[in-house]
This record gives sequence, structure tokens and C-alpha cells, in this order.
Amino acid sequence: MKDLINNILNIAKIKRVRYTDIRIIRRKTEEIEVKNGNVEALIENEDYGFGIRVLVNNGWGFACSSKINKREMETVFNKAFKIAKASSKINRENIFLQPIKPETEKYKTEFYIDPFTISLERKLNLLFRCDEIIRRNNKIKISEGFLASYKTEKIFASTDGSYIEQEIVECGAGISATAIEGEDVQVRSYPNSFGGNFATKGYEWIESLNLQNNAERISEEATQLLLAKPCPSKITTLILDGSQLALQIHESIGHAIELDRILGTEISYAGSSFIRPEMVGNFKYASDIVNVVADATYPGGLGSFGYDDEGVKAKRVQIISNGILVNLLTSRETAHNIGRESNGTMRADGWNRIPLIRMTNINLEPGDWSLEGMIEDTDEGVFLCTNRSWSIDDKRINFQFGTEIGWEIKDGRLVDMIKNPTYTGITPKFWNSCDAIAGRDYWQMWGILNCGKGEPGQVAHVGHGAAPARFRNVQIGVMKR
Repeated sequence: MKDLINNILNIAKIKRVRYTDIRIIRRKTEEIEVKNGNVEALIENEDYGFGIRVLVNNGWGFACSSKINKREMETVFNKAFKIAKASSKINRENIFLQPIKPETEKYKTEFYIDPFTISLERKLNLLFRCDEIIRRNNKIKISEGFLASYKTEKIFASTDGSYIEQEIVECGAGISATAIEGEDVQVRSYPNSFGGNFATKGYEWIESLNLQNNAERISEEATQLLLAKPCPSKITTLILDGSQLALQIHESIGHAIELDRILGTEISYAGSSFIRPEMVGNFKYASDIVNVVADATYPGGLGSFGYDDEGVKAKRVQIISNGILVNLLTSRETAHNIGRESNGTMRADGWNRIPLIRMTNINLEPGDWSLEGMIEDTDEGVFLCTNRSWSIDDKRINFQFGTEIGWEIKDGRLVDMIKNPTYTGITPKFWNSCDAIAGRDYWQMWGILNCGKGEPGQVAHVGHGAAPARFRNVQIGVMKR
């Protein structure tokens, strides 16, 4: 493989291109879905190919193929080279590619049990046992379970002199129960909605989720929601659990701080951002207690890796410090726009896609409250858990979220369960209303499999660490005119 790669890099040098990199990626996928006692989906897939990026003058070119041999790689390089030359004729802006130290490294996810060594029968039995427990409740009309494993082997090499090998293992699982009565449909999920919770860990992570031990609880809560009172419409105090807060971070911070989105070079999927480069270092994004980091080094985070797809080593960088925006997610090409170095966030979802600025693990640092203390300190409000729906505008300012379940808070106690809870807000105003964050004992990493961006579309795996937090004066429920 090294000989094939070196041949391409030597051709690039002979042609005197400014820069070339090559990524060779093999990805193995296993996804299992069980629904109402039946196997709804069973996907086993292996994908293998390479992509080459070329920078000629001020033009980028990219081409790819699933055939890995000398002749094909030379053909693909020449195609990328021609695209780059053509691009450079119409691009009038100077491309500054930040220099980096060449790396020769190997990186591998740390885990105890390779999820691909666990038999399909064992995985199916876990989901079937959960399904059986959930459907003992005759109010439950839909029971679902999902379990997935991914293994990515990646070689990156560039004309900068880097040669990096990585093996990243990811897995996770989740279950859900849907209760239906008339036109009322209520869902409870564990450990999170939309598939569950995922991490760069081995099968020991799936075992630690204790799906079976939580199946009866979510079944009962889905049924209880049928009898629960609707979410009231008012301005009140809002406490979010960690899983919902993770998505709040994702949508109203993570996407908003992607510098390619801010500069307008990647806005065709889900829009741009209200952030401007000159806001870095002075914009009051949140209250003083809010500290957010982008940390691709966190063990087990779904957004953790060794090196990004430009050969930049994974980093932990401060994004919001005591409420002030101090950095953005950057690449080698964009970082100079804010006077920073690349923080290693360029990633592609496969060999046939170009790298884009993507979230790593965007984490809200823990505070010093307990969840119980936060509730006891709240005279009136709501506690909302587990995302059900989300909507945010293309500038990442105006948002509305719905959760699966909630409880009213009266005089420092959780009282009535509420169904179909929603809340809405404006990003900076919302984050500046945060006055309490739970501590490290309540902090957890949440993995999201479905972060979309780019055209053609790409799906990234990202993580968000969060503990429950409290926000004041938030509109909940359907607003009345």
C-alpha cells in the first residue's frame, strides 16, 4: 500500500502541485433493528476505496474510486489534477493552506470486546428480550430495538510528509416503546431517542447500557403519558436533562461555530450561521457559568479520533469561556481567518467524499450543582427529558424543540407528568439565561449518528458531553396569540 501511495505523491511532486493528500478507507458496518418481535432490518456491509485531493494554484480538485491499484490511482489523480486546474481559473481568492508538522503515526480505538466478534444470535437475543418485556404492556403498540457496530480503517498520506494509520471502532444500542390510544401517540426511549447512545468503545459499552433493565420502565412511562396533562403554554424556568441538552448544544452551538458555514463556503445543507469571524473574543454567547470545549481526545466520545482528514492531530480546544466565544471549528484553509491554528475538525464520511469542517465532541463543561438541588431551588418550572423533535432556522438563531416527557416543578418538587412538551428560544438569549449546571457526577457523553452536512450529503458521528442545566424565562408549550 505504501508503494501505491508513494507513487501518487511522487507524481504530485513532479507536477509541482501545491498540495496533495490521499485517503484509503475500509469501513465495516453492522446494523440490527427489531420491531414487535420481528427482525425489521439486518445490514452487514463492507465498503472500500480511496479519494485524492489536489490543490493547484488556488483551485481544489477531488476524485475517487473503489478500485485500488496503480493504474486506477494514477487515473484518479489525473482527474483530480484536471479539476483543480480548471477550478483555479475561476477562483480569484487566494487559498492559504496552513503548514503543519508531518506525522507518522498509528491510532487505534481503545476497547475490551470487539463488537464484530459477538455473534449475531447474542445481539438479537438482547433485543428480543427487551422487546418481550416492553410488549407485556398491552397499551404498547410498537416496540423497537436498534444495535449497531462500525469499524473504520483509514490510511492518510500527503505531500506534507504525513503517513497516518487509524482504526476506529464504534457501537451502541437503544430501545423504544410507543403507546397508542385513539389519536394519542406517546413514545419513550432509552438510553436516548433516534437509535440510542453510541461511543467509540467495544461491545462492553452496549452491555453497560443495561437495556433489559430499563425496558419495563420505558414501557410504563409511555403508557402513563397517555393519561398525562398537556404541556402548558407559558414563560417559565426550564431544566433539561443531559440527553436533550446534548442536542441543544449540537444544533445551537455546534453547527453555529463551523467556520466554513460562517464564511459561506458550505451552506447548501441547513444554511449558514449568525456568527461572524469578528465576534470571536468578544461575543457574549452565554452566561458566565457556561464553558464549552471541542474535544476530539475524550476517551470513548463518538467524535473522538487520532487525526482529522487533513493530518491534523486531534485536539481539545476551548470554544466558549465563561460565556465568551473564544474559538470556532476550523480547518487548515480557514483558521487564518480568525488568527488561529487548525483545531483538526476536517472529516469526511467516506473515501468518496471531501472532508468538511465537522463537530468533534462539543461538550458543555460540568458545573457544581446536583440535579436534585437544582429542582429544589426552583419554585416553579418544568423538567424535560429525551428529544422527540427539533427545528432551527438556517442562521441557527430561532429554535423549537420537543421532548418525549416532562414534569412540572412546584415548590422545589417534581409533581405532574406532562406530555408533548416543547420549548422555544433565541440562541444567545437562551444560553445567557443559563444559571445552573449539574456537576461531574451527572455529566455524560452522548453520541449522535445522524449529523448531516454537505452536498452531496454526508453523515458524521459526533459526541456531546453534558449534565442537566437550568434556564430562566423560557417559553414552553404552544405560544398563544
